[in-house]
Amino acid sequence: MMDVLVCEAGHLSSLRDLFEPLGLEIRRHPEGAELPGSYWGAPEAGLVGDVLHVRPDTPVHSALHEACHYLCMDPARRSGLHTDAGGDDLEESAVCYLQILLADQLPGVGRERLMDDMDTWGYSFRLGDTRAWFHGDAEDARAWLQAHGLVDADQAFTGRLRQR
Repeated sequence: MMDVLVCEAGHLSSLRDLFEPLGLEIRRHPEGAELPGSYWGAPEAGLVGDVLHVRPDTPVHSALHEACHYLCMDPARRSGLHTDAGGDDLEESAVCYLQILLADQLPGVGRERLMDDMDTWGYSFRLGDTRAWFHGDAEDARAWLQAHGLVDADQAFTGRLRQR
């Protein structure tokens, strides 16, 4: 397995603290178990309804990414959520941007490490690496997040789900 942060006890607890108040349950499965709702297959995180499925070897970036899909989708898609979060390319970019912002709220993670892990895992962006995209090509993602009430004018997470 690649050298990326995984959902071990400390990270799992931080993910729960961040997302469970927003209605997203984090359910831990044993290593080697299938993960319900995993679009790419285990160890990638899975989404079914309001439950994020992870294992101890699930990358933190994957858990953050899927949780941010939950936050970014409209209520109609959220109510029927199973495996494929859907959405368009701009929403996908917003999800990537938000996961980087929220990494700063996870002790021992932070945006710099998360961007390294995203690059290690193979995320791809127009400008090459994650940092170049985040700092130089993500204006549309920031605007989308602000328009949907997920970040404020200072790009701080509002603590709310998308409502429309």
